[in-house]
Amino acid sequence: MQAARRHDRSGESEVLSAPGGSGASTAQPVRSSLIDRLADWQLFALCVGVWGTTWHVITWQVNGSAPEFGVALRFGLAGLLVLAWQAWQSRQSHQEGRRRFGLREHALCALQGVFLYSLSYVCVYHAERDLPSGLVAVGYSASPLINGLAARVIWGVAVTGRFLAGGVMGVAGVAMIFAPEFGRAGTGQAVMIGVGFTAASVLLSSVGSLTASRNRSRGLPMWPALGWGMVYGGLSSLVVLAVVQGLGWGSTTVPVLPPSPLQAPAWWAALLYLAVAGSVLTFAAFLTLQDRVGPGPSSAVGVAAPVLAIAVSIALEGYQPGWETVLGVALAVLGNVWMLRPGGRSKR
Repeated sequence: MQAARRHDRSGESEVLSAPGGSGASTAQPVRSSLIDRLADWQLFALCVGVWGTTWHVITWQVNGSAPEFGVALRFGLAGLLVLAWQAWQSRQSHQEGRRRFGLREHALCALQGVFLYSLSYVCVYHAERDLPSGLVAVGYSASPLINGLAARVIWGVAVTGRFLAGGVMGVAGVAMIFAPEFGRAGTGQAVMIGVGFTAASVLLSSVGSLTASRNRSRGLPMWPALGWGMVYGGLSSLVVLAVVQGLGWGSTTVPVLPPSPLQAPAWWAALLYLAVAGSVLTFAAFLTLQDRVGPGPSSAVGVAAPVLAIAVSIALEGYQPGWETVLGVALAVLGNVWMLRPGGRSKR
């Protein structure tokens, strides 16, 4: 779920979607020597490989603890790692991360974190209790259209006919993917719940992506905003957990807290993979790739990752797609390719 901004000729920012929901912008990334040594195709493969598998790795956690707790630990840890890495790198290179945030900046980061790294991911975790992870991933094919239309309404950013047509294709593909699930025997109510959480996640992520884009346009440095946003997202997930448990809405079959690492090594391994690889390493790789080739070509990551997520669901989750699903995935991918091609976004 990441969002990246690019500028049209008038200087107005555009919001693009990529997997992982990190709310990035086209700011110059703070790089590591390891990331810098990777070729463009290696950066692309790293992003697709990790982000295409994080959806499945989430399933290692959803039945081991309350989703809100898993999200809180994931982004709390990721945020602290980002802030520590950024602080070390900025001391070495004297980059923008040395700026200290005031109360206003922290409030903006918190707003970004609540939607992008808390509520949207809590919905993803709940959705994956009832749906194959790959279907939830492909549901995000609707994000570029939602982001583009929202930017049009809020900021007056124009969108082209090709972008709208590609977006409609993507949404139609998503509808075709989910339609057969309602017909599976005995799964109607569970599928409805999963689809509802997926739709809510996409909408909440779009709000967070737009907030992240606006934060960057207000001059917030990307890396500190990302780190603090993740930290606040983790904290807000704990608040959501307290509310859910206080109202008695929590699951009666899933524990609130996970077992110890010795009792549930898969849960804790998933936490490290999601926080370190899925939220820090690949984000640095994606920003480096975006800086080299531009936001348009790099957004192909967002097209390829859901396809890999579907393949992982087939291989590891016993998911058996029908012809409608295959056609729907193809339609969603083609729609996103069409809308994200250079010239497919807005121009005043």
